[in-house]
Amino acid sequence: MVHGKVPIVDDMGVSVGSTNFDNRSFRLNDEANLNIYDPAFAAEQVRVFEADRARSRRMTRQEFNERSAPQKVLDALAGVLRGQL
Repeated sequence: MVHGKVPIVDDMGVSVGSTNFDNRSFRLNDEANLNIYDPAFAAEQVRVFEADRARSRRMTRQEFNERSAPQKVLDALAGVLRGQL
């Protein structure tokens, strides 16, 4: 799972980081983004995104609900520890 946010604007501007794009995240959360204005960097980020998307697959709600018991335990543990990860 990829958690970072990487909006790419006009094939030139890229904002890389973990901040959600809402007022609460901007004001309260301890997160940061780096803004880069470079067409070559933006093109590379598009390439990386498309490569990630090519290796991913859509999961239906039914598939999610039918995960194995060990996977559900790992997911629950990750949820408890997410603030530390």
